[in-house]
Amino acid sequence: MRITREAEYAVRCVLYLSGEKGKVISRKEISQAMQIPSQFLGKIAQRLSKAGILEITQGAKGGYRLLKDPGQITLLEVVESIMGEIFLNECIMSPEGCFRTAGCAVYKVWGKARDQLRETLAKATMGELLSQDVCFLLHS
Repeated sequence: MRITREAEYAVRCVLYLSGEKGKVISRKEISQAMQIPSQFLGKIAQRLSKAGILEITQGAKGGYRLLKDPGQITLLEVVESIMGEIFLNECIMSPEGCFRTAGCAVYKVWGKARDQLRETLAKATMGELLSQDVCFLLHS
């Protein structure tokens, strides 16, 4: 499994908005500041909005605004809002597709690795990441 470009862009977008303390920020500003192609940003914002992470405001003064405190938004939530639930291989996603799943040692290892990855991402909040992001702090 690989984090998609769209998920990476979503993380950048939410990270940028996390530093803007609830303000509405234009798509153009986020796109330029975080090097996200504008066409991707619009699609990504729709998914983040559907997940309840940000709000989209239309019009001349429109843009995006976080709906939650950055300390309450996890890296897992952002990534899975774009990619869907994280899994590492097909047998974790669809265990019924393999007759060996019940007694398979490899299945158990894949499951444990997936759980550990999801746990790590769930512990990382946007607020914490923002406070540690040297690149972002230098450009603020």
